[in-house]
This record gives sequence, C-alpha cells and structure tokens, in this order.
Amino acid sequence: MLKSMTGYGKAECLAGQDKYLVEIRSVNGKNADITFKTTIIPREKETEVRKYIADRLGRGNIDLFITVERAEGSAAKQISRDVLLGYYNQLKAAVKGSMLEYCDPDVMLGSIMRLPDVLETRSTELTPEEWSRLYDAIREAVANLDAFRSREGASLERDILSQVEKIESYIPQVERYERERISAIRERIEARMAELKLQPDVNRLEQEMIFWIEKLDINEEKVRLRQHCRYFRETVECEPLPGRKLGFIAQEMGREINTLGSKANHAEIQKWVVKMKDELEKIKEQSLNIL
Repeated sequence: MLKSMTGYGKAECLAGQDKYLVEIRSVNGKNADITFKTTIIPREKETEVRKYIADRLGRGNIDLFITVERAEGSAAKQISRDVLLGYYNQLKAAVKGSMLEYCDPDVMLGSIMRLPDVLETRSTELTPEEWSRLYDAIREAVANLDAFRSREGASLERDILSQVEKIESYIPQVERYERERISAIRERIEARMAELKLQPDVNRLEQEMIFWIEKLDINEEKVRLRQHCRYFRETVECEPLPGRKLGFIAQEMGREINTLGSKANHAEIQKWVVKMKDELEKIKEQSLNIL
C-alpha cells in the first residue's frame, strides 16, 4: 500500500507538573529534512530523535513542534531579589536630595523591573524521567503521523491507478483512427500529385509511400506505453516505498505519449493524446507526494 509524504500527528504528556504538546507535520521532499521548532529537546538527545524520525518516516520535509503549558506557580521567569534590591538602593542613593527623591515608588519599581538580570529564567532542564515521558510522546506523535500518511496513501493509490487505467483505455481509441489516417495520407499525396499533373513511376511511388507510412507507424509506442502502464501498476502493488521509481516510470510514459503525438498526423488522435497527457500530469504531480 502506498504512503503519502503529507501528514500530521500529535500527542500529549505530563512531565513533572508541566503539560507538553508534541506536534509533527510533514510535506513532500526528496530526502528526510527534519527541523526542530523547539528548544525543549536536550541537545545531547537531538541526534537520537532525528534518527528515530528518519528511520520511521523516511523522506519528507518534517517539522517537530513542542509547546509546554506550565503548571500554576511554576512560571518560567522569576525575580532575582538581590539584583532588584541592589538597583533600588542605588537609585535611592542617586536621587537623594533631588526632586526625584519624591518619585512614586511604584513608578521606580516598574523601571527597575525592566533593567538587566532582574528577571531570571528558571531552569527548564528535563530530568531523566521527564525526558522519558516526553520522548514517549514524540514517538506517539510520529506513529500518528505515520498512520495519517497511510490513510492518505490509500486514497492516493486509488486516484493514481484510475489515471493509469484511463491512459490504457485511450490507446484503443487511438487505434480506431489508424487505418483511416493511412488512407488519408495516401489520398492527400495522390491528390497533390494530380494537382501538379505529375506522372510518377508507380513502383517508386509505392516504395516512397511505404517508407513514409513506416515513419508514421505507432505500434511500437503503443506496445511500450502499455508495458509502462503495467509496470507502474506492478510497482505500486509490490514495492513498499515506490515513490521515486513511479516518477521515473511516469517519465517513460511521457516519452511514448509525446512520440504518439508527434507521429499522429490526425486531429482525432491528437485529441486522445492530449487526454493522455492530462492524466499523466496528474500522475506526475501525485507521484511527488508518494513515499
């Protein structure tokens, strides 16, 4: 079954008194490009987490978000009492004997609170037990993202195989006009020669006609296109991560369809070729999102 590279997963956990929300999302990409949108993960654990995500999810542009909801009373910022009092005493001494000595204490305190180091950041370093719980939540979010990708992949598989089926169904429509096309080419050449009042050698004319008709023959292109469609379907059904290969097969299908169009020399055949190209563009676009 196919997997999409697009997906979303989340999980929650309690670590200490704080609540952590882990979110992970991915879109299509050529390789595993993993970005941490958080500073909560300890630096020494980043390599381990990256490896786990890459091994589990494979390719894609993947973003990991972690937000924390602090428990009441455990604010991340705390007032440094010694620093605050130091600033306050210095200011009182500096303004003594001036008009500023009678300044509102609340105004002075508000100004002091904006000075450097008055507010200090509480350490957010995780204990081993807290990290273990957070890592479990990361793994759960990754698993949820993987399940999301599988659901999207099932829908993607139905769509892409239906488009391959349509291309195959258009080939018999092209074949309906092949004999008519050859007759039309012959009649057009003979009419032009009659218009110019030429009297060609009959044998030589037949040889040239055969040569011209062989150049416009599309049997090989039809056979190869059918083979590519069959190989595309087999790859979807048999390979676990076929995204890149499906893109290459789609390119080969495009070559055969383009050659059909260049050899068509018939308005109705060109219409069916355009329909094939339309379905193929959808296949190429969807293949970019297949893992």
